[in-house]
Amino acid sequence: MKSRRPVNIAGRPFPMVPKLLATSLGVGFLPVAPGTWGALLAIVLWLPLFIWADPDVTFWVTLAAAIAYAVAGTWASSVSETYWGKDPVAACADETVGQWISLLPLSYGIAVEPWWMILVSLTLFRFFDIFKPLGIRSMEKLPRGYGMMADDILAAVYSVVVLVVINHFILA
Repeated sequence: MKSRRPVNIAGRPFPMVPKLLATSLGVGFLPVAPGTWGALLAIVLWLPLFIWADPDVTFWVTLAAAIAYAVAGTWASSVSETYWGKDPVAACADETVGQWISLLPLSYGIAVEPWWMILVSLTLFRFFDIFKPLGIRSMEKLPRGYGMMADDILAAVYSVVVLVVINHFILA
């Protein structure tokens, strides 16, 4: 279970760069549902790209951002455990990465109705992330930031599958 409030257990100041990366630019410090705030930040950062860029550009930039932030966020989340203990709630970079992955089908224009599908994407991702069915919980057993990131990436993959099924079989 994630701790409610990060307490510095290292006895020294937490460096700013890994702290900002681990907390998705500080939204992890918001008092209620920091994981959801991390996912919402992903949507807010993604929306201008979705609105103004070509679908191909949106897809590839989203994928590149997810990969880059997965690497940086895994490192920063590992550092956060040194200061705040195992899997701290404020470390929500994994939710930001997971939400970007969940948005990939919408980025590429797969969705028939993309605007309300953004909410569906968020809901699916948070459902899989919170309840951790279908092997997602087992990913948390990986060490340090790898486990923190891997469970959200798998939750995002399941979200993508459901979104594609909804759009291909139900809305098509």
